[in-house]
Amino acid sequence: MSSKPEYRIYALKFAGPFVRSRALMMWLQDWDVKIEANHYFWFLQWGGEGIVVDAGYPPKLARERDITTYVNPVEMLGRIGVKAEAVKHLVLTHLHWDHAAGATLFPNARLYVQEDEFNFWTDDPIARRAPFANPFTTDQTSLMLLSRLRWSDRLVLLKGDEMIIPGVECLLAPGHTAGLQAVAVSTEKGTAILGSDCAHTFENYREDWPSSLIFDLKAWLKSYDKLRAKASSPDLLFPGHDPLMTTNYPKIAKDITRLA
Repeated sequence: MSSKPEYRIYALKFAGPFVRSRALMMWLQDWDVKIEANHYFWFLQWGGEGIVVDAGYPPKLARERDITTYVNPVEMLGRIGVKAEAVKHLVLTHLHWDHAAGATLFPNARLYVQEDEFNFWTDDPIARRAPFANPFTTDQTSLMLLSRLRWSDRLVLLKGDEMIIPGVECLLAPGHTAGLQAVAVSTEKGTAILGSDCAHTFENYREDWPSSLIFDLKAWLKSYDKLRAKASSPDLLFPGHDPLMTTNYPKIAKDITRLA
């Protein structure tokens, strides 16, 4: 085995497709046009290392929101022989409900969150205002879990770009949220970027046009520049919700594809 980490990146579609206005995915464009989106999380594998990027959400939340296409992320990992309780590293790209509420499904994982993201959602009074506090943005149960872990060894608050283990670097990429982080991953094809909701679709990156739910538009565009410069090629820059991650890559198991 090579001493240089070269991770395999798997996209796990655990819910969807959902029909959305294109204006949600491409800010202010084509309000009457409908497109599809999926809910994903990702798994990075190299040798004995396994890192989960984002956590989805638990069954209770799926039932409350009547998401009939939902599959428990624990079951999704089982399809590739991974047990959720064995996961040691969980990167939360940001704390919106569809990416972070499932942190409770990984009881033994160390959680990596940007400090700016954590502080906004747990400490800033503005986060209690209606546009941020609505249930379609955040999940209070997961925020309470993170608050309880604040001084524990299980929660790692990152201050900007940081290599968390060899071959896996978290990159501060705000704009969609206060402290969204992307994940740069060493692969056999070069450096791949899991950008999560820095772009909801591949088209966001191609057209230099963010999606809706904007925290800071100027910061978001700077994050696009940063992630493009970091990726070894445009083909290795992955978004958060694009159905093409399911249809255009090699299938590993039901609703699981290998991106790199």
